[in-house]
Amino acid sequence: MNKVALITGASRGIGSACAIEFAKHNYNIIINYVSDDSSASKLKSIITENYGVDVMLYKCDVSDENKVKDMVEKSLNHFGRIDVLVNNAGIAIDTTFEDKTVSNFRKIIDVNLIGPFLVSRQVGKYMMKEKKGVIINVSSNNALESYYEYSLDYDASKAGLINLTHNLSKYFAPYIRVNAVAPGWVNTEMNKELDKDYIDEESKNIYLKRFAEKEEIAKVIYFLASDDASYINNEVIRVDGGTTHD
Repeated sequence: MNKVALITGASRGIGSACAIEFAKHNYNIIINYVSDDSSASKLKSIITENYGVDVMLYKCDVSDENKVKDMVEKSLNHFGRIDVLVNNAGIAIDTTFEDKTVSNFRKIIDVNLIGPFLVSRQVGKYMMKEKKGVIINVSSNNALESYYEYSLDYDASKAGLINLTHNLSKYFAPYIRVNAVAPGWVNTEMNKELDKDYIDEESKNIYLKRFAEKEEIAKVIYFLASDDASYINNEVIRVDGGTTHD
């Protein structure tokens, strides 16, 4: 029987790359997304046609507690198991410090931090009964070295996610491994809209002199979920090409 991976924020970017990467390894996939029906449906078609695994779509905001409960229940009813949870859903609202609003700050915390807490709690209940499972949180290298005041709310949420990772790894021990990845700049759909001069300037701070491809991040996430990483727990893996803020 195929293993099952639940990936939040999976309709595009790192999440969609994770869905494809896990499908390549014969995982059935639960694609969580919040709004983009077209991209989610297209991704489902790509996976089912190319990899022959079962794919379930579930549309909800991960900060909605009742929807998260329903998503996990329906996933378990459909597949009978959840082996891997990838908490990838996240948002950023970059503005000057003076223009930041309390409502936007709270929205970022709700999605980027409370969301992973809610999904991990629901999935963790099942995994603890089974005494096995893996949770991987997608944080950011800005959570480790944040000097970007335009995204200080995003950075704070991702730093909180790293702390949540450490606490969950202790709480769920020894049955569930919990780790985080901290990507730097990635060539996602959103970042490809950045000004070329800005991309070139940011690339100068990366030892490899380029942004990551989303597939490169997905491969690290799959590795952390695999048996090859069976003794990796409570870790934050930077995947940023070697980035300096000097």
